[in-house]
Amino acid sequence: MNIKQAKQEITNTLRAYLTRDDLGNYLIPTVRQRPVLLMGPPGIGKTQIMEQIAAETGVGLVAYTITHHTRQSAIGLPFIEKRTYGGETYSVTEYTMSEILGSVYELMERTGLKEGILFLDEINCVSETLAPMMLQFLQCKTFGNQAVPAGWVIVAAGNPPEYNKSVRDFDIVTLDRVRRMDIEPDLQVWKDYARTAHIHSAILSYLDLHPQNFYQINADVDGTQFVTARGWEDLSNLLDTYESLGLQADEALIRQYLQHQKIAEDFSAYLDLYYKYRDDYGVEEILAGQVKPAVYARLLNAPFDERLSLVSLILSGLNTRFTASRQADAVADACYAFLREAKQGFSTLPADIPDGELTLFAQMVTDYDAETQRQRAAGLLSHDALNTRLQVYAALRSWDAELRRANAVSTQPAFDLLRTQFQSLAEARDQAQEAASAALEAAFDFMENAFAESQEMVVFVTELTLNPASHAFITENGCDRYFRYNKDLLLDHRKAALQQELAAEARRHGGQ
Repeated sequence: MNIKQAKQEITNTLRAYLTRDDLGNYLIPTVRQRPVLLMGPPGIGKTQIMEQIAAETGVGLVAYTITHHTRQSAIGLPFIEKRTYGGETYSVTEYTMSEILGSVYELMERTGLKEGILFLDEINCVSETLAPMMLQFLQCKTFGNQAVPAGWVIVAAGNPPEYNKSVRDFDIVTLDRVRRMDIEPDLQVWKDYARTAHIHSAILSYLDLHPQNFYQINADVDGTQFVTARGWEDLSNLLDTYESLGLQADEALIRQYLQHQKIAEDFSAYLDLYYKYRDDYGVEEILAGQVKPAVYARLLNAPFDERLSLVSLILSGLNTRFTASRQADAVADACYAFLREAKQGFSTLPADIPDGELTLFAQMVTDYDAETQRQRAAGLLSHDALNTRLQVYAALRSWDAELRRANAVSTQPAFDLLRTQFQSLAEARDQAQEAASAALEAAFDFMENAFAESQEMVVFVTELTLNPASHAFITENGCDRYFRYNKDLLLDHRKAALQQELAAEARRHGGQ
């Protein structure tokens, strides 16, 4: 299966394991809750889907790479305890709580989450001394003489032996107590994730042209060369940061992430061209509706990969605006909801409390920040959700400062001031929406003039449909040309599919 299918299966498993009956007992007893064992090549995204599942289901996540542990840190340290049996006192060995179980209880205390996922990566690469303990853990859900808390689902991950020479095979007894899922790399599935994770557009464009370079592990006399999904994502983060600093990654740096000489060289050359196309064609000018006259002439003789790269650059510029608009909208909505709550709180304040409005609003802001930090610690916030809450908190702090500066100590003046502060957020939201809409119209103007209804337009409209940011923006704000092209292209696709079916049917009849 691919990583998306594995994510859905683990989500379903989590729901099933944590479902209780009317008496509060788990429908599937803990002893029958088989640990999930994910087997797949390194860097495929096993850890990422654990983070996504925990955030989307609202449970805790404790993740460990088990190869970093010794027998003592995994199961705890032994100590001697006195026990009485049949009137006789004996010395017996007990164990302190393991570091891993301690982390589970620490997360429960810190976040208030009583259920979650305990994820142990590289479980079949443990040391010789630790291997028996890991088998015991999978079979009995215990470290030493202490069990994993009820409500915590165990997920383990490992690499097949062809990817790691140090792996240990599981025996039949162990495999009969786990749910094994074998995962293979899938570029199209990863691209769905990449769009949400804002993977750099140059990487997505390059992989569209060279899909065979998405995931490779090659071993020869010179050693092992590899490139993984993890490498592409980490490289994407670096490229974004470098661009913000005015820096450009060279081949030597790229090879630190794409540890495959030929692919690193190829992508480095493509990245140089990608930046060159951005500057030569003037992508920002295109999105502003100010296309250079020479652009159309150059496109007449441009190869397909150059035209596709230009489309990718235009989409990247649009997505930046769509994301900014969506973020501004989310911040404004959250602040509006906060204002409504503040207004309700102001209305219930006793009249004899001095500075009641100031005190109440300040406490509400503090509580909002505390809840943000709690959700952040629990891993319940996506990257975009965290950014929204941090921006909301920054706005609320500035509003609190304005209230104190103006000494707004009565309900109506306090709320009037807050409403004025909110208006600036609403205006920023409208400006971001208008900027994105204008850029989208300018992009369609260019695409029509440059490519008409060619393959490039198909790619453009398809990506607008598949990208979460663009799809959400267009759904909410509309775009007549998008809907027209999307309908026409879909109709053309159906016609092509029907023609293929008819041709196949004709061939079948002709062969009879």
